[in-house]
Amino acid sequence: MTGSRIAIIGCGFIGTIHSFALRAIIGGGLADATVVSACDHDVDKAVRLIESHGAGVATADVGEALGGADAAWICTPTATHKTVVEHCLAKRVAVYCEKPLATGLRGAEEISGLVDAAGVANQVGLVLRSSPPVAQLARLCRGEQVPGAPAPETMGRPIAAFLRDDQYFPIGGMYGSKWRADVGIAGGGTLIEHSIHDVDLLSWMFGPVVSVTARTANHAGHAGIEDVAALTLEHETGVTAQLLSVWHGLETRPSTRRLEVFFEKAHSVLEDESAGPVRIERAESSTEVGMPEEALALMESLPVAEGLKTAVLAYVSADLGFLRSIAAGVPPVPGLDVAVEAHRVVEAAYRSAASGGIPEVPDRSRAG
Repeated sequence: MTGSRIAIIGCGFIGTIHSFALRAIIGGGLADATVVSACDHDVDKAVRLIESHGAGVATADVGEALGGADAAWICTPTATHKTVVEHCLAKRVAVYCEKPLATGLRGAEEISGLVDAAGVANQVGLVLRSSPPVAQLARLCRGEQVPGAPAPETMGRPIAAFLRDDQYFPIGGMYGSKWRADVGIAGGGTLIEHSIHDVDLLSWMFGPVVSVTARTANHAGHAGIEDVAALTLEHETGVTAQLLSVWHGLETRPSTRRLEVFFEKAHSVLEDESAGPVRIERAESSTEVGMPEEALALMESLPVAEGLKTAVLAYVSADLGFLRSIAAGVPPVPGLDVAVEAHRVVEAAYRSAASGGIPEVPDRSRAG
């Protein structure tokens, strides 16, 4: 067997999404890879997942699942990530680890440090960076020329942003993950478990965060699991960003994000992180920026239903990037060290919320 031999560790909601993305990648001939094993404490889930790939090992034992693998997708509950990573490092298996890395900053630093010391290829599941519409807006924010968009000098620099992220509480419905209501396993609520994506996205677009002001609230009543988080982030570039993250009880509403960016001379809005478009308003005109050509070509090659292509595209892009980096022997991006920076901002936000909203500075005293 040639190419990457993949183990999927954790066969719940996110493990199933990666499984689907990997089947699309392999079925489309985009990477030389095979899913050889699936692991979950509920073996029936592992059996169903591996059967979707045709054949392989289904087990509840992480060591057994890694026995024939050289790359692993770690999709288990947050508190278990370190143990699974240690299994991978012992067998020199490349690590793709879902976010958040750990239930807190120190744990995230420890996991990243272990992987770095071992010299094993690693990537974190901060997939918003792999969403083509999000990447289009990020390029605009960095002053790059984007096909179909106004010239950067006609928009000016970004000065402020607002990101609203809402999702129904992910312990029911299609998520079915009761552990997200347990602070000992999840580490917290909507901020760390869900909006660590958003914190990373804003840092990626506007530069490192130098100050965080935050308030949180708990309406559902799960101890230590906030379901509302409101943050103001000051970036070193001078951009001020506000993030509102909400877990609600409306299971008929899909997970949605709305990102507004004000430039000196323009206003942009992205309301569908998967499909776009990015809408840009200036005094002279309004413009819509759609998918880049490479994203359209990638979607065309995916052997999945048309209605699912944009929905799975960010995961396909992230997973394919990891596989291609491994094959080329180059460091995958974003690495686990990137996730640690997001954890620093989240920890500062929790400190600010605990103090009643006093601004906090992310702790980079142990940054590598």
